[in-house]
Formats: sequence, structure tokens, C-alpha cells
Amino acid sequence: MPKQYKQCLLQLQKTCEVIGLINEIKDMIGITDDEIEILTSPERIVEVSVPVRMDDGHLEVFNGFRIQHSSALGPFKGGVRYHPNVDLDEVQALSFWMTFKCAVANIPYGGAKGGITVNPKNLSQGELERLSRAYIRKIANMIGPDKDIPAPDVYTNAQIMAWFMDEYSRIIGSNQLAVVTGKPVELGGSLGRDTATAQGGFYVLEKMLGNLKIKKSETTITIQGFGNAGMNFARIANKFKYKVIAVSDSRGGIYNEKGLDIEKVIIHKELSGTVQNFPGAKNIDNEEILTLKTKVLVPAALEGVINAKNAGLIKAEVVLELANGPINMEAGEILSKKEKVVIPDILANSGGVIVSYFEWVQNISHHYWSAEKVQAELIEKIIPATNKVWETASKYKVNLRTAAYIVAIEKLVKALKLRGI
Repeated sequence: MPKQYKQCLLQLQKTCEVIGLINEIKDMIGITDDEIEILTSPERIVEVSVPVRMDDGHLEVFNGFRIQHSSALGPFKGGVRYHPNVDLDEVQALSFWMTFKCAVANIPYGGAKGGITVNPKNLSQGELERLSRAYIRKIANMIGPDKDIPAPDVYTNAQIMAWFMDEYSRIIGSNQLAVVTGKPVELGGSLGRDTATAQGGFYVLEKMLGNLKIKKSETTITIQGFGNAGMNFARIANKFKYKVIAVSDSRGGIYNEKGLDIEKVIIHKELSGTVQNFPGAKNIDNEEILTLKTKVLVPAALEGVINAKNAGLIKAEVVLELANGPINMEAGEILSKKEKVVIPDILANSGGVIVSYFEWVQNISHHYWSAEKVQAELIEKIIPATNKVWETASKYKVNLRTAAYIVAIEKLVKALKLRGI
């Protein structure tokens, strides 16, 4: 299957899954077809042509997108990705999902998403900057600290956010630090943003393990994906004396049933480019790591990595979705029938957007927080969100994914009614 088509299918499945859940629970929580229509329809869809003068002098035109799904709870919020497979369907699906993610996290944002169809690896630094500034010029009238706040996503980073902020500030005629999040700390970025997704996921897992009455001494953790989120999650779990028995990157994984020294694994990866061949650990492949005997499995990299082919082989009791959409629809049904506890991405990786919200708050107030305060505020946000999802699952006797969407939908529908929509 072509990669682009497969990616599109994954995004459409995510949308279908959410719509399916909404229809499944509408009678349970008493929402109408009209309210469903509003919840599933984006408020604005924008497609722009972004011309860029390349280093060799020729002009190239790129396709750019920004979709604003819902402003029921506040300004739009969502990342901008640079990827050759970006298209309107993908961006729309992601904006839809962001609306519900912000609602579950209980932050005053609605969902949005943006993107440019480009392979940034093929661009020079100068071309990348010109592309980023040209994109912001095209969408400047629809973003702003009180309208829509972009952020980094796939193949975008703090430097690109700095260019976004600077270009928007030039257009407005004054410094507008709060127009984007994920900026360098020197330009108003928040301390703790680089580890926020992992830190938030760890807090969610600890709370859920307590609810499930699973002791730390009984808990082994396997992590698929050793990028920023997976590596930091492993480091935090190790620091708090959890036994991480396996990790993997794109080349393969390593396993030691007695536990891995994560700090040494990180050094090994920095030196060799992979976690494999780590002294004292067994090399395993990327399929095997998903099916190890472990208490907790943390898919932290790819979408759709757990599917109909391997879901029946999952031995973990708890699956924490640190990546976006690592379990597809068919796999979700299989895991549900096997009574596996799946902590959904909409909650599990919300630490990133929560700390993005904190960055925005700091920019608006011109008062900046210590790393310790960021961590304390993250706990204050994500633990009540976790409790709410758990309580909702118990109340309606549903799984945690369905419960998370019930929490989000109830919040969104109430906001729409109060607004008179």
C-alpha cells in the first residue's frame, strides 16, 4: 500500500472512530443530531498557495492549510506540520481530534491544525525560513493570541515557531509572543515544554495504576519508540524506580527482564545511533517488542502500530497511548474484548498541549514560571482530567476511550448551549 494512501487511511479511521463513538454514546448522554452536526463540522477550512523563491532563483509554490474546527471553548489551538503527505483530509481529521483533546484536558481552547505539503529535508535553512514566513503571511488574518495559536508538529520545531512569531509581529507592528507556542525559551517559550508529553503521560499512568490497584513492584514497562516522548518517558519512569524492561527505535529494540539502566541506554544511543547492541540486553525486532510479557506497554512513536494482525498477541495488561493513534479501530475492538486497559491518546499525551497553554498564559501575563512551577501546574491540570475520565468510565460502564469522549462531548455541548448556538 502506498505510504501516502496508508497515512490518509489512518487519519480517516481516526475521524470515523470519533464519529462512531459520538453516535454510540449520543443516547447515553442525551445529545441531539443537531448538536452532533455542529460538533463534527469545522468552522473554517482554508487552503493557501505559498510561493517561495528557492536558492537557485526559481519560484516554487507549495500547498498550505489551516483548519479551525471549534471555538466553543476558546481560541483555536493546534500544530502545523511540514510533510510531503499533508493534505486537506489529514489536517481536517487532526483539527477534529484536537477539539476533543483540549476539552478532555480542560483547557480553554478549541481544535485547529495546519500544514504544508513539503519535504523539509529537501530545503535549505534559508528556503525553510522563507516558506515559514510566507505561510504566516497567508494566514495572518485568521491567527492571533485571541484567535488561533499554532504550535510545532511533525517536522516543525522551536526555530520555525520563532519565525512564525517574528513574521506575525512584523505584520501587526508589535511583539506578539503569544501568537504561537513551542518557541525557544529565549523568545517566550516555557520551561518544561520539551518533556511535557512524557511527563504528563507518566502522571496519567501512575494515577491509573493506582486506580487499578497495580503496585509499582509488580509493574514492568515496555516502550515502543525512543524519540523525544518515548525516551523522556523511559527516563522519568526509571527515575521513579519503575522497571523498564524494553525499549526500541526505528532500527529495533533491546530487552532485559531485570530492567534497563535508561541513562546508559541514552548515552549508548547517542554514541551508536541506535539502542540495539546495548551491553547486557538482548536485541529484539520492532514487532516483538509489542508482544513481550509486560505489565504496561507504551507505544510512543507511530500511528497504527497496533493493528488487527498483532492486537491478539498483546500480553500487556495496560496500554498507554503516548503516540497519536497507535491503536487502529480493529485493534481497539480486539483489545477491548480481551479486557485490556487502554489509556487513550486524547488523555495520555495531553501534557504537551497543557504546557503549550501554560506558555500562552505566561506570554499574555508577561510573567514567567520556573520549571518546578510548570510541573506543579501540569499535575494540577492532568490529574483532575484523569480522575474525570476514570469516574465517567465507572458511571457509564464504558472503556476509558469512550469515557474520554463523553467528558469532551458533554463539555462542548454545554458550552454550545450556554453560547446560545
